[in-house]
Amino acid sequence: MGIAERKGRDKQEMYDKILRAATYMFLEDGYEKTSLRSIAEKIEYSPATIYLYFKDKDELFCAIHDIGFQMLLKEMEAAGKIKNPLKRLHEIGKIYIEFALKNPEYYDLMFIIRAPINAMREKQGDQNCWELGQATFMLLMQTVTECIEQKLIKSKDPVVASMYTWSAVHGLVSLKIRDRYEVMNLTDEQLRKMLLQSLDELIGLMKA
Repeated sequence: MGIAERKGRDKQEMYDKILRAATYMFLEDGYEKTSLRSIAEKIEYSPATIYLYFKDKDELFCAIHDIGFQMLLKEMEAAGKIKNPLKRLHEIGKIYIEFALKNPEYYDLMFIIRAPINAMREKQGDQNCWELGQATFMLLMQTVTECIEQKLIKSKDPVVASMYTWSAVHGLVSLKIRDRYEVMNLTDEQLRKMLLQSLDELIGLMKA
């Protein structure tokens, strides 16, 4: 391995280490209470090291945010091969649920914790942290629009129908992420089955 290749590997390892520590601290301590200095202390490096990778905490949060949406969007795009839009909508919902169950930390940071909204808006000119999130929603809305055009669902407004679908599935998985189903004493597999059955009911209610 050459010097340049080794330096590149070491740089990527440090980048990943910072992201892992920041993800943990954002969830455990909250976004407001987490600082670049505290993240540096967590990984036992100086704050100057982190500034080599991120200019501020908002940029670091955006990086984590983007990784989560890249993962979700890639999985959702795989559903595009399904020609029937109603079946595709069901598959997108299933993918969303499975993603949340497999990646609860990312899901929490992407959709649940109070993110630095104002800071993200200020960055939209050169680094729009919502770009991948918007792409994910547009993929959903495109499918919903096709369902409406083919008269497969009752709704006539693709935006309203998309928001309804997203918020319903989001509610289901958010209760899981925040341990609200524990009172039901279900195994992980029983809970997963219940969430997918709930998705079936949701799609059923939407059918024309």
